Amino acid sequence: KIKKGGEMKKIILVAVILFSWVLSAQGADLKIGYVDVNKALNESDSGKKAKKTLEDMVNSKKSILVEKEIELKKLQEELEKQASVLTPEAKKSKEEQFNKILRDYQKMVKDFSDELQKKEEELSVGIQKDLIEFVNKLGKDEGYTIIFGLEKGSRGIIYSPDELNLTDKVIKKYNEITNAKK
Repeated sequence: KIKKGGEMKKIILVAVILFSWVLSAQGADLKIGYVDVNKALNESDSGKKAKKTLEDMVNSKKSILVEKEIELKKLQEELEKQASVLTPEAKKSKEEQFNKILRDYQKMVKDFSDELQKKEEELSVGIQKDLIEFVNKLGKDEGYTIIFGLEKGSRGIIYSPDELNLTDKVIKKYNEITNAKK
């Protein structure tokens, strides 16, 4: 079992060195690049559109959640103020009413969170698929030997000069292609 992080970096480094050695022995030119996948996801037009869709979802549900919160606070304050004058049965009834609304609120928050997470995953998987296809085409068309993808804090590259970073180029060309399809 390979540990994440250090072990994987060593394996990738060794593979790159061996790959470079084999290619140089054959007299082939080595052209390597990398793409910051998170940046491409967040800064491409498709990524920005997905982010806006998620923000709109959050905003649409926010007002409903705020109303429930206000209702809960009102009931809690009412229960605290009337606690001394209510009969035990009336107090129990109010507490049950409060607890039911609280459970409904908690379920609503969980359901919304699950829905948001599902939508975010659905949107990002589609964009990632398109980006990977595009990067493969870019690699072939422009003669790259290898293009690394850097993602969510895990880096397969220990050192890389900025001129090898294809992220901005990928975003620009990906936007041109996706906007041309519309």
